[in-house]
Amino acid sequence: MRSQIAARLVAAFAVLLQATTVAGAFEGNLNYVSPSRRHPSLGINIPQVSRRSLKRGNVAYAPEDLSFTHGVASGDPYPDSIILWTRVAPSTESDASNVTVEGPVPLYNHDTEVYIGADPSPICVDWDVFPEGGLNGSSIASGSAYTTSDIDFTVKVEATGLQPFTTYNYQFSICGSDVKSPVGRTKTAPTADADVSEVKFAVFSCSNYPNGYFNAYGNAARKDNQDYFVHLGDYIYENAAQGERAHQPPNLLFTLYDYRTRHGQYRTDPDLQLASQNFAWITTWDDHEVSNNGYRDGSSALNNTEDSFLKDGGVSVDQRKMNAVRAYFEWMPIRQVDLDDNLRIWRTFQMGNLLDFIVLDTRNYDRSITSLDWNDDYIDLIRDDASRSLMGSHQENWFYKELSKSSDRGAAWRIIGNQILFSRIYESYGLSGDNWSGYTANRNRTLKHLYDNNIGNNVFLAGDSHQNWVSDLVWLDEKEYDPETGEGSIGVEFAGTAVSSTGQDSPILEAREEAEYRVGNNSELQWQDGYYRGYIYLTVRQDSVQAQFYGSPSVASRNSWDLPLANFTVNNGENRLARPVAGGSVEAGALRGGETTPTNLTLNTDTWEWDIVGYDQMYIET
Repeated sequence: MRSQIAARLVAAFAVLLQATTVAGAFEGNLNYVSPSRRHPSLGINIPQVSRRSLKRGNVAYAPEDLSFTHGVASGDPYPDSIILWTRVAPSTESDASNVTVEGPVPLYNHDTEVYIGADPSPICVDWDVFPEGGLNGSSIASGSAYTTSDIDFTVKVEATGLQPFTTYNYQFSICGSDVKSPVGRTKTAPTADADVSEVKFAVFSCSNYPNGYFNAYGNAARKDNQDYFVHLGDYIYENAAQGERAHQPPNLLFTLYDYRTRHGQYRTDPDLQLASQNFAWITTWDDHEVSNNGYRDGSSALNNTEDSFLKDGGVSVDQRKMNAVRAYFEWMPIRQVDLDDNLRIWRTFQMGNLLDFIVLDTRNYDRSITSLDWNDDYIDLIRDDASRSLMGSHQENWFYKELSKSSDRGAAWRIIGNQILFSRIYESYGLSGDNWSGYTANRNRTLKHLYDNNIGNNVFLAGDSHQNWVSDLVWLDEKEYDPETGEGSIGVEFAGTAVSSTGQDSPILEAREEAEYRVGNNSELQWQDGYYRGYIYLTVRQDSVQAQFYGSPSVASRNSWDLPLANFTVNNGENRLARPVAGGSVEAGALRGGETTPTNLTLNTDTWEWDIVGYDQMYIET
């Protein structure tokens, strides 16, 4: 009897030890606790998944039946750690369930000593970090983690114990096998107190899969001239666009499966995979990761009413937003900086004494009502209301404190990554209600904080508009400003075009005429171009910030055409664009007080390749 009891105790201890080990491996995958510890329905019940994984009769996936379906990625660099991401699965298809673990916990039959029912066992993944170029040597950080269909077979881990501002290689492998992922490359951030001379960013926004190829990602990645990739939002689009690169699923997104599938489709693009594999990303979302023109209570396509609730299959505003947020955190190499705040994406990266990169959410966190395509007259009436906020009081107060903290600690520059145009830009139709101009008091509070506290060297980045805009950062109507010299400015704004989303649907000469009108209609606007798709190279040094704008003449095919459009400099302490702006000459759009000398291309219809032929007028259809 004693021997039987002892045997049962040993067996029970073994099961307990195995359960503890399994739980630890599950918790090593950050996607099991994302996006919120406070909301169990949004996360994963790890003990439940762990118990399920211990069922007798479970069938493990054979390594040869698995693959790393969407490459690898890294992001959110800290001085001593980095986030690593991959997906390992039996298929490229996303998991169709909308909940974590359906049904009751499997029951244990004490007579047969097996669990009733059988599920595939979790997939075990090893990961290793190596010195750059040292893949055949010993890893300097490593670990194991499980993944299951509960999180769409994604794997997200934090590699710790790394050195600051250092480049590493990394790789995933299926435990106990030779099945390995592609080799990734990443880079940590400098420490906050380090003396840093230079950091380079490649800045992107608005990558719409059906609208064209992601040439901008590939062009920047192949140049290999930046430390980090930055994406300011609209990384995916939620619509049901058709065409050569039709959206999958072929419907407007609502369910968790919908959003997972869309993320998976975007990650099949080879240029996106290349850029993700070789650079650490810093990202924020815009509106299309959830729904067009979103705000705290709805969006332009779903306005929290009984009619829209029934029309859209019973998916409420909150359900849809949570599905989108969960899929985003599953598929992106991003930290959840506060797991008790399930929509928080705003955060700061301190990079030595050189800069603080402050990332905002001006879309989904707690934004007051915006333009919904039918209420523009109403937005015009309330745009100056003091109660309106793009960010909500929590984030807004945090933002001002981060600006002050950055200045107080002596960081040379404050780089603010936000989604939408900050400057007061009058289009031909008036002010937009969906960018900062629709929230005048919020913008005024921001400018007042900068001016009153003498916080200079501010560089605002923006995307969203699918066009290029470069402005001095000015509190118009409150501070004196000279457009010719830039005196009175408190910083600059570099707003970039899209990776592939549609900009101005007009020939290049008409686009330039539109740009000339806009520059003439806005005193702080110094350069504008609405024709090209592309990206920004941002080089931050102690004495200056330089922004180089690049554009592709066409995204209708996958190509490496990459044209320099304009270069700008901001000198330390001047708080305005250096004069003459862009050196007095740009190759696209319209420049205040300067000239446009575009590089011309012609299409060789025999080879269907573009040739540079001079500096005359051109017409290119995208």
